[in-house]
Amino acid sequence: MLPWWPPVASAGVSRVSIVGVPSSAASYAAGQDLAPGALRSAGLLERLAESGLEVHDDGDLPHQAWRPDRDHPLAQNAGAVAESLRLLAGRLEPLLARGDLALVLGGNCTIVLGVMAALRSLDAGTPGLLYMDRHYDLNTPESTRDGTLDWMGMAHGLALPGCVDSVAGAFGPRPLLSPQQVSWLGVEPSLGTDWERSQADLLGLHVTACDALVADPAGAARAALSYLPRGPLALHIDVDVLDFIDAPLAENTDCRNTGPSLEQAVEALQVGARDPRVRALSIGEVNPTRSAGDPDVLPRFAASIARVLAVTNR
Repeated sequence: MLPWWPPVASAGVSRVSIVGVPSSAASYAAGQDLAPGALRSAGLLERLAESGLEVHDDGDLPHQAWRPDRDHPLAQNAGAVAESLRLLAGRLEPLLARGDLALVLGGNCTIVLGVMAALRSLDAGTPGLLYMDRHYDLNTPESTRDGTLDWMGMAHGLALPGCVDSVAGAFGPRPLLSPQQVSWLGVEPSLGTDWERSQADLLGLHVTACDALVADPAGAARAALSYLPRGPLALHIDVDVLDFIDAPLAENTDCRNTGPSLEQAVEALQVGARDPRVRALSIGEVNPTRSAGDPDVLPRFAASIARVLAVTNR
């Protein structure tokens, strides 16, 4: 039997169901597959319960560690990624259908496609996505040579030209997402490829830059949310949006002395969590090996996620 933590206070309590996706198949190397276990060990479930939430741990999907895919060097491990996403959507659908708020622990940012597929299955209106990330994630195997699907997730959700059919079509008819369903929050445009910037302009994507998020976290989040449809809402954070010096969590270590602090990110995410449409929060790009020199950062991050979801108690 999977563990269950009762809430500290029961009135108006939200039930949070947690699903781990211990996969680095879409990553640059192994490491992110360790994140769900590390976050649990850092006290995440206990901090959620202490915040007054009813917590159910629905366990993990099968473990996937990155390995070099020399047969498909420009789209590595696409089959494994697509299978994991289908499994995630299938795991989330009954949790969401019974009214739970889903907390998905990645893994990498492709997990958001499984979340959005599950929200679409609710038939409760067009779902929206607040995507807090330093990157657009609009690359395809034809726009970059590194072959890492990790920063191609949104391209596959939108079914951009050059995408891998097995990922873009993992949930049936494509595209999974339209441009009007997503608001990007915290993007650093200079880090995008020429292809990504051109696609953002061509599709008229709503993108809030990193500087605007830092200057006014709550205001930037409110503005980003206002563009989304009225259906169920997913929040997503790629931890490389954070200043790496403040919170050394991310696979990408380049984001130093720039970007929001963890506290600023919490402020923005709390705005999203207060939105009555919210049904899911997914976390991507945590690589526990990056935190070895700062043993307090994973518990601090776990407590921060609990603070975000605590505001869903209404």
